[in-house]
Amino acid sequence: MYTNSCKDQEKSKKIILTTKTKTMKTDIILAGVGGQGILTIAAAIGMTAVNKNLYLKQAEVHGMSQRGGDVQSNLRLSDKPIHSDLIAKGSADIILSVEPMEALRYLPFLKKGGYVITNTKPFNNIPDYPETEVIMNRIEELPNKIALNADQIAKDIGSSRASNIVMLGAAAPFLGLSIEDLEFGIKSLFGRKGDEIVEMNIKALHAGYEYAKSQL
Repeated sequence: MYTNSCKDQEKSKKIILTTKTKTMKTDIILAGVGGQGILTIAAAIGMTAVNKNLYLKQAEVHGMSQRGGDVQSNLRLSDKPIHSDLIAKGSADIILSVEPMEALRYLPFLKKGGYVITNTKPFNNIPDYPETEVIMNRIEELPNKIALNADQIAKDIGSSRASNIVMLGAAAPFLGLSIEDLEFGIKSLFGRKGDEIVEMNIKALHAGYEYAKSQL
């Protein structure tokens, strides 16, 4: 006879099995324009991941890294060894972009159910840059997105140069890293620049984080 006790034992085995096999893995496409701080975002995530004893691989930045050129990089985090530094099309968990048109450029890499986190402030760096309304209408059609004017949020908290860290904060709920973990990354990255710079960037981080949470 299959008793309730047996059922409970089977249920417990399933829970234990699920716990043992569950892994942490986040594949991120970082996109934007040279001079907007993509490398800083990558460095902050990287320092956080190392502190958490996670495996990390980052592909070198592709594109025109000088100010005004489009740039893109692959960033992969996992609690298991990572064999490739490149993210295949249709498999990115997150597209994190500091420029709206660049977010759309990499949509083919986003997996089903993945999130686009993008700044809504355009960087009109080419002669045939699309109408902002067209870009934003396309972003609004996306099922999973956080779209925010990070430039304005950064100005509102008193640091217009921290818009990239606002974007990092907006991505925080989806990275598999806690906001406290990311604070450590910020402190590690900016610590040599003094407490005032650290605190301003942590403020920017939380501003983006709170915005993202309000949209979920």
